Amino acid sequence: MKITLTLLTSEELKQQWKQAFTEQDIFRPDEYYDKCLAENAAGARETIIAYADDQVAGVCHLKYESDYPPFKEQDIPEVNDLNVFPVFQRQGIGNRILEEFESIVSRKGKRIGIGVGLFKDYGKAQRIYCRRGYIPDGHGIVYKNQPVVPGEMVRVDDDLNLFFIKELQ
Repeated sequence: MKITLTLLTSEELKQQWKQAFTEQDIFRPDEYYDKCLAENAAGARETIIAYADDQVAGVCHLKYESDYPPFKEQDIPEVNDLNVFPVFQRQGIGNRILEEFESIVSRKGKRIGIGVGLFKDYGKAQRIYCRRGYIPDGHGIVYKNQPVVPGEMVRVDDDLNLFFIKELQ
């Protein structure tokens, strides 16, 4: 299988990405796709579309200005919304995407960050990030990018995260 990584640079690529997400039952509003394309054009974000033998296999973003306050304050770019479709998992695609973003960030900076969900669906991602040298940032669990206070009740969903940082060479 030939793996190719392509940066989101055109309306055509945006439509391929949107179609692939629709086929995988991953919902994003139309405005999200438009915003991502515009932010790529402006240099605020880089979106990689991964292809396996010309089929979209996954998508991920690098946000140069994170919405997560500790990353934003420290100018740590954030790997965001890494999706590798189930049929393409365990074939190195996620690692290839992470390698590419780490290479891009290392040209200008020394650290890269990533957030990950805390329930079972995120188990594979948690293990990949740890194996790649990402360590917790020390700020604990957050819900919708806000610290979870001890004793507080929060919903366990995609917005309950732990953020990690990797020191780059």
